[in-house]
Amino acid sequence: MPAYRLYQIDAFTNAPFTGNPAGVVPDARGLSEAAMQAIAREMNVSETAFVFPEAGEDHDMTVRFFTPTTEVPICGHATIASHWVRAMEGAPDGIVRQKTGAGVLPVEIDRTDGVTRIWMTQALATFDPPLPHALRDEVYSALGAPPLALADFAPISVVSTGHSKVIVPLSSVQALQDLSPDLQALARLSARIGSNGFYPFALADPGEAVRAYGRMFAPAIGIAEDPVTGNAAGPLGAYLAHHGLLALTADRPAQFKVGQGHAVGRPGTILVEVRRVAERYRVRVAGEAVAIFRTEIEVAM
Repeated sequence: MPAYRLYQIDAFTNAPFTGNPAGVVPDARGLSEAAMQAIAREMNVSETAFVFPEAGEDHDMTVRFFTPTTEVPICGHATIASHWVRAMEGAPDGIVRQKTGAGVLPVEIDRTDGVTRIWMTQALATFDPPLPHALRDEVYSALGAPPLALADFAPISVVSTGHSKVIVPLSSVQALQDLSPDLQALARLSARIGSNGFYPFALADPGEAVRAYGRMFAPAIGIAEDPVTGNAAGPLGAYLAHHGLLALTADRPAQFKVGQGHAVGRPGTILVEVRRVAERYRVRVAGEAVAIFRTEIEVAM
């Protein structure tokens, strides 16, 4: 039976056992879809990435992402983890074109001042109309948000930079941390809204190192709460820009940090950059990572 290298990487952090854990198979050639799903289920982290290093005309590699229950088009923290493994195994600095279910996107290895940071460019942001009031109230109720937690500075809406999220503004960081979601209700709402991830957030106090804190729930695809989510921080950046909450111009992007994972004891930080492209927004997210283990597995599938 062929043996495959397998890593577990904590992404969006430089401290072990914090941030968001991801599985990474850095050379998955020969694995069937059933085998990849079985490995992801066995790893039992929110996503496991499978890297196929063959290049094509428009890409340098293909990466597929699996939760314990299903394949998803793209994953932020597992992208960071995959390319951090590449860097650790000797890949040079620079940009490669990663083909995913969300299209071909650039990913950069950047070693500056002794820090290895991975930059992931996401798709141009798209925005659905704000949720109608009745549906908005159902979302707040399913999240377990009391009336005082509701924010009125921007609406609840679905935003995508490759993998859509329901962006839910809250009135305070304390209200965010106090959420007690009904996961079954959120899963039912996912089908009605057309998005599997709910990302409530609150703006941080002025002077803090981060601009916002968030939490991410995706029970419809087997993720009760994701610790630190690059594919939610990206849409959040576009959302904040869209609603005039970030200072950026046509020639100057905005950068800010998002904190996440505190509610589940796995804090991490995502660096977000938002750039205006014509009348749309292009987002990049960046993070560090740390290896928890490396092993080899034999797969008969």
